[in-house]
Amino acid sequence: MRIGLLSDTHGSYTQTKKALEALGTCDIIIHLGDVLYHGPRNPVHETYEPARLADYLKDKEMTYIRGNCDADVDAMVIGKDLGKEEGLFKLGPLALYCVHGYKDSLEDRIQKAKNLGANTLCFGHSHVKMLEERDGLTIVNPGSTTLPKDKTPSCALYDQGQWTLIEL
Repeated sequence: MRIGLLSDTHGSYTQTKKALEALGTCDIIIHLGDVLYHGPRNPVHETYEPARLADYLKDKEMTYIRGNCDADVDAMVIGKDLGKEEGLFKLGPLALYCVHGYKDSLEDRIQKAKNLGANTLCFGHSHVKMLEERDGLTIVNPGSTTLPKDKTPSCALYDQGQWTLIEL
């Protein structure tokens, strides 16, 4: 079972393509939100090409979780469902609770994941990668492919029973 995670692509065709190439062939790829829009940043980042990214994503098999910068018009131009604010995915030995992560605290997300019977919490939003274990729960934040706050663009991969953060 190979599971790819990416988040906070914010309209960068170049960085999203790098992430998908780094992840390779996966059984499922989950985008944890903030797909096209760059948010209230000024100046806009140099790889901002939302129309090109939207066109690129049209034929990619990917599951999306809605982020705080995602809008209905983004779903229209990509032709994908961006309406789910959270999801529980049972994939082999994993039960992943996925959310963008802007509406509640990390502790609240951890508690919700546990209440849902998840063994893995996946979230984005912070633009800071994270991979840790807490009380039997694996916590994965793939960081941001485009606007990392920890200085390194990244994504995450689950393969052969192990999560890995991939720096782009």
